[in-house]
Amino acid sequence: MAAKDDYAIDTLLDMGLVSQAQLAQAREHAALHESGVVDALVALKVITPDDVTQARAMAFGHEMVNLLDNRISDDVIAMVSRQIARRYKVVPVFANPGSIAIALSDPADLDTIDSLHHLLKTEVEIRVASEAQIQTALDRYYGADDDTVGQFVREVAEGGIDLAAVKVGGEFGDDGAENEDDAPLIKLVNTIIGDAFKQRASDIHIEPLERKLRIRYRVDGVLIEANSPPKRLQAAMISRLKIQSGMSIAERRIPQDGRIQLEVGNKPIDLRVSCIPTGHGESIVMRILDKTGLKLGLSELGFLTDDQQTFEKLIGLPDGIILVTGPTGSGKTTTLYSCLNYINRPDRKIITVEDPVEYVLAGINQVQVHEVVGLTFAAALRAMLRQAPNVVMLGEIRDLETATIAINASLTGHLVFSTLHTNDAPGAVTRLVDLGVKPFLVASSTRALMAQRLVRKICRRCAAPHTPSESELRILGIDPKNLAGATPMKGRGCNECNKGGYRGRFGIFEIFVMDDEARKLIYDQADNVVLRARARQMGMRTLREDGARKVLAGLTSAEEVIRATTGDAE
Repeated sequence: MAAKDDYAIDTLLDMGLVSQAQLAQAREHAALHESGVVDALVALKVITPDDVTQARAMAFGHEMVNLLDNRISDDVIAMVSRQIARRYKVVPVFANPGSIAIALSDPADLDTIDSLHHLLKTEVEIRVASEAQIQTALDRYYGADDDTVGQFVREVAEGGIDLAAVKVGGEFGDDGAENEDDAPLIKLVNTIIGDAFKQRASDIHIEPLERKLRIRYRVDGVLIEANSPPKRLQAAMISRLKIQSGMSIAERRIPQDGRIQLEVGNKPIDLRVSCIPTGHGESIVMRILDKTGLKLGLSELGFLTDDQQTFEKLIGLPDGIILVTGPTGSGKTTTLYSCLNYINRPDRKIITVEDPVEYVLAGINQVQVHEVVGLTFAAALRAMLRQAPNVVMLGEIRDLETATIAINASLTGHLVFSTLHTNDAPGAVTRLVDLGVKPFLVASSTRALMAQRLVRKICRRCAAPHTPSESELRILGIDPKNLAGATPMKGRGCNECNKGGYRGRFGIFEIFVMDDEARKLIYDQADNVVLRARARQMGMRTLREDGARKVLAGLTSAEEVIRATTGDAE
């Protein structure tokens, strides 16, 4: 407290908390120590800091509030940004239609009050609280100071990524202006992103729980829990991420999507950000799209030699439709990108329709779906066919209109790639017919159907010979006699793979190549069981059988293949 508090002296006298004799003594003390008189009264223990707060409030006819008694709602806190709250040392208390109550420590600071009227663009009601309570409330609702965040950052980043190597771009909502009050939060968010990138995570999950803020990374398809910041940093951290990704921080009731562009160690990285409200706050998931880490060679996908030769012949056809199927997160989009990269030549025009465009491919025209303005998959596909492409890629076939246009395009001299959400390759036929596509169109247009899953790859640094158990061999359909010439392996765990025994992922596949007999079955509306039996007669290996081959080759483990093919009955 400084000399600015001397306006409260008359109020302290009126309240009976200070006598004239004590006031005279305080003035002598203030003159000796070059301080304010009220400071001197506190130093001499004539009054307490709470007495000063009460006197400040009474001097201007304002109400005194205790910020520690009641929880301030998130909606009210969101009405005053962290920058404003920290800069002016104020805390919003409650809101009424057309006004907001703000707690500050010095009601005589008219410059601050005028600034709040201007910045908040609403009527401001003044409440008075102690400086200590305001600081505590700022830490509770807007995030703690540098020391707390700094300690967490050191714990996470110890021996890890250089924070100076993480640079956030401003293209997707961050104007690049970094207030000094924001520096700890910037460091905190950059540390989490940098640590996830170092661990090769594909996703970052920020999940508010009742008593903690949980951070998890998805590495090679498996969620692992990371060091989590204190719960009190939750609101400030999520607000920071929403600002960076171009979301509204005032809206907390509906899901939002955004995007962040940054560099980690001079590598361009995109984060696709999803935010949804939950019972204990907003949950954020960030998908990491490493533009330099996308391996576009067919061999990197996990094909063995015979399957790769078959697939290369298929994608070299001049027309028809090739569908890749599997659940979300099974690598379908990466497979399609690899196909386009393989056939991309100067004499071919390739156009894609995606939602969203995950990776930018050189020499390929990529269209981003924007349904708000009417640019749907179907509308974009109709327009792109007037561009005279040789090859078309659709991110996903979702409805009859899109399916019909795609199939008609494949029948008029275009090679079409797309994806469907089905469990196996023959199931794609049933799915298209269920959407309403005529069976004869499916039969005449489809060149091949391929289902895929992702399995974790054994870490090559710590791989060691390993014999699968009898039950694993039985489930995979492997004859123990076949182990004689095989090299099954298992990772022992090392620093390279974070003691997990796996590093990276690749695909297991089942490829159903159409022939005349299969087309006749589709035309006759045969069910999935009959189609699958025909595919097996033609030599199609199931997902589990392809996985078993890769177990024998020492590329993955038996338990990984069993986990990924639980639904494979054969």
